[in-house]
Amino acid sequence: MTRGKSRSNDGKTRRPIVAPASLLSEIESEVRYTRDYLGKDRLDPRVMSAMARVPRHEFVPAALCPMAYENRPLPIGQDQTISQPYIVAIMSDLAAPGVGAKVLEIGTGCGYQAAVLAEMGAEVYSVERLPELARLAADNLRRTGYGRVHCRQGDGAEGWPEAAPFEAILVTAAAWRRVPPALIAQLAPGGRLVVPVDRGASALLPDQELLLLNKDSDGNLRQKDVLRVAFVPLIESAGEKLG
Repeated sequence: MTRGKSRSNDGKTRRPIVAPASLLSEIESEVRYTRDYLGKDRLDPRVMSAMARVPRHEFVPAALCPMAYENRPLPIGQDQTISQPYIVAIMSDLAAPGVGAKVLEIGTGCGYQAAVLAEMGAEVYSVERLPELARLAADNLRRTGYGRVHCRQGDGAEGWPEAAPFEAILVTAAAWRRVPPALIAQLAPGGRLVVPVDRGASALLPDQELLLLNKDSDGNLRQKDVLRVAFVPLIESAGEKLG
């Protein structure tokens, strides 16, 4: 496993690779298996580089560190989970943020997805509904060197209006029946919104689909259904900014 520092395409020093090759290989294999849904059989190399360099073990509870690089979700408390690395990778790829792009994440969780986006060079704004997790994520991001991620505790369905528009928006909880209108409004023309939507008959019968929405220069949306997923529900509630 390579541990030394290398240089990125823009000349900046990159973090050492920390994820085992077995995890990266498993993500690549799962991408190939789902290529008919994704429309591609490999992800943007920037995504895979970020997945290799973000220390997932720093974002999970200490007792779960031995499982940090398994390709599966893990509990992080408050009935929430850190997403499966494959899901983090494909959502990052679908969002496709350029270096310096302003990205909104809804559902900070433990901060791992925000760190991957930041590692790709995005300027990340992230909103978490649960105060305990919002504080945990902010601490995790500072400790691992991603302290430039902007964190807020609040209602993710309301987005972050004063920082809008965003070139990409990524939602890590399942919206009920429709994409929150505020998020669509805060998406910049030419932007991409990645969001799971639950079309099920009830909470007991979930039917979640990961969607990719593209907004054109006239504000019209083009939607693609990507693949079936399983996320915690997006709960709408008021809150306050952490910083």
